Amino acid sequence: MLNVRMNNSKITVYVVSCWIFAAFGGLMFGYDIGISGGVSSMDDFLIKFFPHVYQTKLHAKENNYCKYDNWLLQLFTSSLYISALFASFFASKAATKLGRRTTILIASIFFIVGAVLSAAAKNKLMLIVGRILFGIGVGFGNETVPLFLTEVAPIQHRGAVNIMFQLFVTIGIFIANLVNYGTSMIHPYGWRISLGFAAIPSVILFIGSFVITDTPTSLIERGNEEQGKSTLVKIRGVSDVEAEYKEIVAACEQAKQVKQQSLKNLLKPASIPPLVIGVLLQVFQQFTGINAIMFYAPVLFQTMGFKANASLLSSVITGIVNVGSTFVSIYLVDKVGRRKLLLQACCQMLISQLAIGAILVTSLSETGTLNRTLAAIVVLLVCTYVMSFAWSWGPLGWLIPSETFPLETRTTGFAFAVSTNMLFTSIIAQLFLTMLCTMKAYIFFFFSGWIVVMGLFVFFFLPETKGVPIDSMVERVWMQHPIWKRLF
Repeated sequence: MLNVRMNNSKITVYVVSCWIFAAFGGLMFGYDIGISGGVSSMDDFLIKFFPHVYQTKLHAKENNYCKYDNWLLQLFTSSLYISALFASFFASKAATKLGRRTTILIASIFFIVGAVLSAAAKNKLMLIVGRILFGIGVGFGNETVPLFLTEVAPIQHRGAVNIMFQLFVTIGIFIANLVNYGTSMIHPYGWRISLGFAAIPSVILFIGSFVITDTPTSLIERGNEEQGKSTLVKIRGVSDVEAEYKEIVAACEQAKQVKQQSLKNLLKPASIPPLVIGVLLQVFQQFTGINAIMFYAPVLFQTMGFKANASLLSSVITGIVNVGSTFVSIYLVDKVGRRKLLLQACCQMLISQLAIGAILVTSLSETGTLNRTLAAIVVLLVCTYVMSFAWSWGPLGWLIPSETFPLETRTTGFAFAVSTNMLFTSIIAQLFLTMLCTMKAYIFFFFSGWIVVMGLFVFFFLPETKGVPIDSMVERVWMQHPIWKRLF
């Protein structure tokens, strides 16, 4: 057995397998982000479900910025996130009452059914219902997996372990881009293969939910103290876990005293800072423009004049950059901390967005194309943008809310963060193509303005949480912060 000693714990084969299996929930989320834009740009898919969009696309002098502007086509993408928004609150209750592992199992079942129904769709209704069921799976998975990873991770590697969720999101996006690139050449049912492939990682997540253990915190919280302690010994790989066990028990006892009114408790001083930060991080994560680029990367590159296959290949390139850059975050997050990664990325994303906007404003007319040199520069700028997001706002948007709430409001507070993410993801998914048609290249300046706002927010309001035990955040973080301490 692989054993690597880490202070009072070891990394064992079993605990690594728990991290990997659970992180497949992130892969499912990423696969959908990547698959949606590719499928919605496939002619066979458009002919079957959105013939009006296909006809618009065929016009000889089509408007580069408006050829995919159709609210039903956008609903194909956004319906998943609307259902995920509502599902996250049910997932919060399930994670508390049934445990983290059972909730991940439920997520996998919805993923499988949604994937099968979407791939077999005969009409728009069947297609959208499949997307909604998949969205419920996303809501349950995104609520539970980051919490699971945070609670089973040893403190000194909590950031890196939690970022496995985002790593698998990026792997899912990359796999989806590869699948779309291949299935775009399979007529007339390539889109069915793209949507149906989601069932494969869903089945792996389903099987994995029987392999992983529930978290010690969840077990103790539900009154299973002995099982919680034995699980803690199992995942830490050492027998001396008494100090951590007592800390978890104390947090659970404190949570029981106030658990009955968890929504009301979110307005208490201990929960207000993580609630404000958790919600705003999700809003800001979407207004970086990342999902606009990831959802519609093939569409976006076609807008810039790339042919269909070339645009999908460009999406594959950005997918590789996305995965590789997430490893940077895994390596650095517990060394340099959360704040530095976020602030550095704001600078890099701002420069990239402004440069893309400037090139498109000056060089891409409504009916023309970019020359090869400028097109290559735009792809490079998109890569530098994706790179900085992947080691910062992508993973840390999930890590920070999962580690900062006190136990009594952890699942409820994180549900607010997840639902906010799903709300603004659905808004961007539903409105981006219309915004692109209306604002044209100036949409990149719109997102640039938001990047400035979020950089200022991090600088003034976000404290560093690196190396702080999750049950000591109030005393060691919020009560020491120059702004948040005023609440206490």
